[in-house]
Amino acid sequence: MCLILTAYRADPRYRLVLAANRDEYFRRPTKAADYWPEMPHILGGRDLEKGGTWLAMTTDGRWAAITNFRSGNAQPAGARSRGALVADYLAGPFKAQAYVADVEPDQHAYPGFNMLTGDNESLHYLSNKDAGPMMLAPGIYGLSNHLLDSPWPKVELGKRALAESLAAADKPDRLIETLLAALGNRSLAEDHALPSTGISRDWEKRLSAAFIEAPHYGTRASTVLLIDREGEAHFRERSYGERGELIEDRRYRFTLTAQRSGPTF
Repeated sequence: MCLILTAYRADPRYRLVLAANRDEYFRRPTKAADYWPEMPHILGGRDLEKGGTWLAMTTDGRWAAITNFRSGNAQPAGARSRGALVADYLAGPFKAQAYVADVEPDQHAYPGFNMLTGDNESLHYLSNKDAGPMMLAPGIYGLSNHLLDSPWPKVELGKRALAESLAAADKPDRLIETLLAALGNRSLAEDHALPSTGISRDWEKRLSAAFIEAPHYGTRASTVLLIDREGEAHFRERSYGERGELIEDRRYRFTLTAQRSGPTF
């Protein structure tokens, strides 16, 4: 993922509202959102190169999403896959807080990452480029390829769009459509507002949009997840091709099951 917008218990109608874009090279093999055959309690996309995922949820309401931390440095040899952090959490019956605490001591075995991990009780943030894990209070948050709520233009615009969408949309379907439109914003930031992350200014410019179009690289999926106060979940994912064209639009709706029992580390 390269943009994650989250409203956590920030609206009386919803426990969670999440809107996210996954940006990736188009050569990387990917499977669109679906229930995983070998673990049918997991719903989400799949990275077929490493086996992990950038965003997924379980039928009992646990979820996680991850972005890389952009620094311009090469990935260290032998580093573990970031996507495995999301997949491993959802594969077992783990609470978010316990999982984050377990990952933290080994966090530097992975390339730079930022991860949001939630369940029906709490929401947690962990980055191996930040001071330590945080339990997040109810509110609206934005995460791209830097630390949580870094004031990058697309993060600030996205958070504002999320707040405005919640205020304006009275039905879940309307909210989802409004958020997908915000994720599809292809406008570039002004030069003076661009961050400096160790890549060229041309690439900083290209990557400043919420929806990215670049040679061989760009936004491949836009996902919206809603969980309302009664435990009904809406999961919507749009997949895109190399020219930014819509390829597929997948919709899932279900009522959360009871929390699976098991170890919490």
